[in-house]
Amino acid sequence: MRTINIDNKVKIGGGDIVLLAGPCVLEGYERSLLIGSEIKKICERLGVQYIFKASFDKANRSSFNSFRGPGLEAGLVLLERLKLALEVPVVSDIHEPFQAQAAAGVVDILQIPAFLSRQTDLVHACGVTGKVVNVKKGQFMAPWDMKNVVAKLEECGNTNIMLTDRGVSFGYNTLVTDFRGLPQMRAFGYPVVFDATHSVQQPGGMGTTSGGQREFVPCLARAAAAVGIDALFLEVHDNPSEGLSDAANMLPIAELENLLRDVLEINQVAKKYK
Repeated sequence: MRTINIDNKVKIGGGDIVLLAGPCVLEGYERSLLIGSEIKKICERLGVQYIFKASFDKANRSSFNSFRGPGLEAGLVLLERLKLALEVPVVSDIHEPFQAQAAAGVVDILQIPAFLSRQTDLVHACGVTGKVVNVKKGQFMAPWDMKNVVAKLEECGNTNIMLTDRGVSFGYNTLVTDFRGLPQMRAFGYPVVFDATHSVQQPGGMGTTSGGQREFVPCLARAAAAVGIDALFLEVHDNPSEGLSDAANMLPIAELENLLRDVLEINQVAKKYK
């Protein structure tokens, strides 16, 4: 399997689980820095490689009036400041092809949201930047169908690819995780990521906002570690009830360290079978 080296700071696919974590959306510099700093301290105590995540724009909100973030230009300024202050790589998602080159000048990983994973122009725009591209498998897609997404990126000459599972649509406002998808996607030869917080999301479940069942995040994260993953994706907040996006499924920072300890312990056994 290919190992992804990010800015000579983080290696994904080497056997140890990497953490991609942060608030759902950038909530200003100070709060984003607070969250990222606390996560980094936990990772340093546990010896976990850390990548800060936050979106500069959440373009697929349930309501037109929902908070989307600072936008491309202001968001990239914030991400660059956070990257320098935290001294870790950063990942953020993009929604339109024109955003790829600008974002690639700041972020270390370009992330393609699940709903957009089949958008050829977006995948191509990310691929030609040469940056690491993390594609979230669409909630409507089979794991084996991600082979076509991988091929689109490879045809750009880009083999810095990560694939993320975040659940499958199961009826209305509900997602379910099929853990068979993790080894099935890993068979393509690239690192796999499990998004434990979006997997408990209830899209549009509260009418004009999404709901979520954060109490099941630890269960799914531990299960994914047992199956075998290369990285864990978590949306984390110091006070999720105050979160401006995905409040119902974000993990409180206070619960992060114990969860990571469990995941690391399970991984020590599971990685023998990867």
